[in-house]
Amino acid sequence: MKVWMYLVYLAVSIGLTIWVARALSRNGLVFLEEVFADERLAAAVNSLLVVGFYLLNLGYVTVAMKHRDSVSSTSQAMEELSLKIGLVLLVLGALHFFNVFALGRYRRNRLRQLATHPPIAPIGRLPVPPGPYGAHPAGPYPTVPYPVGPQRGTAPHGTAQASTAPHGTAQPGADGPGTGSPAR
Repeated sequence: MKVWMYLVYLAVSIGLTIWVARALSRNGLVFLEEVFADERLAAAVNSLLVVGFYLLNLGYVTVAMKHRDSVSSTSQAMEELSLKIGLVLLVLGALHFFNVFALGRYRRNRLRQLATHPPIAPIGRLPVPPGPYGAHPAGPYPTVPYPVGPQRGTAPHGTAQASTAPHGTAQPGADGPGTGSPAR
């Protein structure tokens, strides 16, 4: 009775392993091509995954085949057989989900690396706020809007002119104490 149980266990386990490996290989190739973005690399990884799948699963099937107690009835043989085949199915499922998880993580990392470059180049820069070096506005936004056009007190080519600002305010490029030359 025990020999028949082993033969049925091997036939069912090996049959399930081959069926699942073929299904994963055939349907997983599409996923691998999208993950690796190269058909040759995807086919090679697919073959390696199938070989590893066979080795791990058939190794587990042969290790788990041993049964210490004697099998005296058909019902006891069926119970032991269902336990062993159920464990084989759990191992098959765990291997499948591990592969999908690892390849999905690899795909996310590859897509993250490809997405580090901006989609378009910047078209301009924000204007530099006027004022002495190291001065910051009091709040989160300046109280006076930044000028967009040419600054008062500067000539068309950036040479300094006399400031027309009210007394006590510094203008970029104006000759006065503590103003220095404007930052470029």
